[in-house]
Amino acid sequence: MSTAPEPPLVEASSTGRRIMRVALWVVGLVLVAGLCQLLGIDLRGWISDLWDSLSSVAVGYLVLGLVFQTIQTVLTAVAWVAILRAAYPEDGIKVLPILTCYAVSVALNGVLPANLGTLTMLFMFTAIIARATFAGIFAGYLVQKIFFTVAGAFVYLYLFLSVPGSFDIQLGGVHDHWGLTLVIGLGAAFLLFVVGRILWGWVKKLWAQAKQGGAILARPRDYFLKVFLPSLGGYLAKFGVIAVFLAAYSIPVTFHTVMTVVGGNSLANVTSVTPGGVGVNQAINAAALSDVTDTATATAYSLSQQLITTAWNILFAVVLVVLVFGWSGGKELVSTSYGDAKGKAVEMKESRRSKKEAAES
Repeated sequence: MSTAPEPPLVEASSTGRRIMRVALWVVGLVLVAGLCQLLGIDLRGWISDLWDSLSSVAVGYLVLGLVFQTIQTVLTAVAWVAILRAAYPEDGIKVLPILTCYAVSVALNGVLPANLGTLTMLFMFTAIIARATFAGIFAGYLVQKIFFTVAGAFVYLYLFLSVPGSFDIQLGGVHDHWGLTLVIGLGAAFLLFVVGRILWGWVKKLWAQAKQGGAILARPRDYFLKVFLPSLGGYLAKFGVIAVFLAAYSIPVTFHTVMTVVGGNSLANVTSVTPGGVGVNQAINAAALSDVTDTATATAYSLSQQLITTAWNILFAVVLVVLVFGWSGGKELVSTSYGDAKGKAVEMKESRRSKKEAAES
């Protein structure tokens, strides 16, 4: 895939002029909001819900929660910087552009379905790094996900083991139908073999580019210090966000309740096609917290946390885009990358469908 043309990273204007543009952009948002209301889009309802959430959380909790949210974004972006610098050492990769791209992905994932924000970020990286290819950037994404996959597995394992009788519930069918289980296992292994054979030619073509994105794995010490530890810090900051908002609603803050919410939110993001898992998050959190609070309080907590952090993520990303890339450069970069991301999402969906049909035939 050809590399997108590199947009201007910073406009030739002073910081003061950029700050003025941020202010003008906010004014423009107000005008757009009025237009949306005239067109029947219930933006006022969303803003009303956000204001209710803001007013229901004490200022101290609100500030502390947003500090933790910002730390989570910054530390995760720092891990990305290390991955990309190892992959493309000659490109002079700086922290702020990478932080901005990651902040955009966090903001977009809060309002778009199917993790389109993440795909947009990958195309933004491809655009601003001269030698980058999408295959290489995607390999970097897989490296970045190693920690979060392990952390997610730990959360699920904890929740699985913390429920009495889980082994009996989950494994009873295996004990009772071991023959059928064996057949299913062998069939799954054969299916993986067939799919692997189909994909092998494609994988060989991409490997030369992709292995560059995972270059930091060849230096375990650098990976641990520059990727694993910042990722761990970001993940703990995520726990901090949850703990602060739980406390704001007088819901007991324990290791178990925080882990329950983390696991529930992860499940909601995997199973939901709504932007940010809206609705599914609230339902799962209400069920997960049913032992420690009532449904109304759990739902109010979940909705407030989601609305407030999403609004903050959008504001944080917008300010960074304008200050780092400039108004026109940032607008072009985000819009072009988002368009590429939508096209890539359709392509990946079609690819999965074709592979499924090939496997079934």
